[in-house]
Amino acid sequence: MDLIPLPHRTERAEGFFELGDGFGIEAGPGTEGTARWLRATLGAATGFALPPKKGDEYDVLHLSVRPGLDTEEYRLVVAPHGVHVQGGSPAGVFWGAQTMLQLLGPDAFRRAPLPGRTWRLPLTEIRDAPRFRWRGVMLDVARHFMPKDGVLRHLDLLAAHKLNVFHFHLTDDQGWRVEIRKYPRLTEVGSWRARTKFGHRASPLWEEKPHGGYYTQDDIREIVAYAAERHITVVPEIDVPGHSQAAIAAYPELGNTDVVDTTALSVWDTWGINPNVLAPTDNTLRFYEGVFEEVLELFPSEFIHVGGDECPKDQWRQSPTAQDRIRELGLKDEDELQAWFIGHFDSWLTARGRRLIGWDEILEGGLAKGAAVSSWRGYAGGVAAARAGHDVVMCPEQQVYLDHRQDAGAEEPVPIGFVRTLEDVYRFEPVPAELTPDEARHVLGTQANLWTEVMEDQARVDYQAFPRLAAFAEVAWSGLPAPAERDFADFERRLAAHYGRLDALGVAYRPPTGPRPWQQRPGVPGRPIDGPPPNR
Repeated sequence: MDLIPLPHRTERAEGFFELGDGFGIEAGPGTEGTARWLRATLGAATGFALPPKKGDEYDVLHLSVRPGLDTEEYRLVVAPHGVHVQGGSPAGVFWGAQTMLQLLGPDAFRRAPLPGRTWRLPLTEIRDAPRFRWRGVMLDVARHFMPKDGVLRHLDLLAAHKLNVFHFHLTDDQGWRVEIRKYPRLTEVGSWRARTKFGHRASPLWEEKPHGGYYTQDDIREIVAYAAERHITVVPEIDVPGHSQAAIAAYPELGNTDVVDTTALSVWDTWGINPNVLAPTDNTLRFYEGVFEEVLELFPSEFIHVGGDECPKDQWRQSPTAQDRIRELGLKDEDELQAWFIGHFDSWLTARGRRLIGWDEILEGGLAKGAAVSSWRGYAGGVAAARAGHDVVMCPEQQVYLDHRQDAGAEEPVPIGFVRTLEDVYRFEPVPAELTPDEARHVLGTQANLWTEVMEDQARVDYQAFPRLAAFAEVAWSGLPAPAERDFADFERRLAAHYGRLDALGVAYRPPTGPRPWQQRPGVPGRPIDGPPPNR
């Protein structure tokens, strides 16, 4: 049946159930959202109205929440006279409906019916549940802005693969992308840069035109609501104390004014690790408390991501203000100063019923008490955090940074990092073998990351994400065996059918034979790294 991600258990019977004009939906309590989604998506593809029906009628899709099933668990039964989707919660029902859509074939993902198309489902029973509760994708919209419609489309693609966390990287040196009404210059100044480096930061090429954009607060509310209807949690990221030049360009007092002339800074136009970081002052803390107050109103997620990565300490070492703060707080060094900075917002968020999560640099100088860790520099940070009793999301760059190149061929567009083939991603294991069972329980799940320095538009994001994101989705959802024992040949077989779904969705994926001519970027330098990535 070529399903992706692979269900836990499938039993196939002879025959099919055929959908006709009279096919309708019985939506039990809690399933109204899935019924509404099906009428919009399946209704568009088939042309069927999918009216409300009662359970004693034929040709009915029965949607129900069933006590006894786990939260995201579902059961899909296709019988001769109707279809049943049961879930342990509304989310489980929605994932079951996504599986049903796949069973209908690629044309079920189109936006209008094709003439002469018949619709039928194989008689089957599927029981399924996810391995992890955090099945995430990070999208960086700071380096290259993705307009709102593209973000909504991206959420649809996540939902189609049963991914349920959208990590929204909204701020960085190269742009501030969310409206903060208390501080209008964050978007008036911070959302636009004058030009953009084309290719890796060592590239001599520039795109000599302004780039930018931002989401209004109503845009954010729409994105969050759209995600929620698809049972996706949006986790915002507001970077502190590094990756902050766009904010400093808008409000120079946020920077280390006793070291550099922050009034001369503009939104950064190139890539890499930026030396201009936030000053560890009370003014900075109060400013970002104001930012986070509005962020919390917009995003109801349990976790708020504060970055915490790649914060050079040179300006703090040179800053009398920063050194005075180190002495005042009785800290040992600049690493502990960053830990104090992150710890402040950990306490601030905890007091408001939220939880802080940051990149694994927040381990340096002491881990904030309630913080969770996104382990990106390999597995080590996640192992250390889990052993210390902190929750972890595993997203090691050597394994699941999808901006890394997919092949060693010269035709790969702007080749970055290690070669991470489709099979490499399929054999990624999120839970480090050295963790004990108790420690492993701190692994909330896993996440693939899409950093967009060399992804200038939606088509480039598609190319880097797919088909590898389909493999990642199966790793995150399905109870696969150990990496060496996984049946990659079977995954490739199912993926051959899945390409048809991606085609219907208009996804500009990388074909298995290599990039199409228009997907290449000849002459644009990247930064390929040879050899296998370290597995640590």
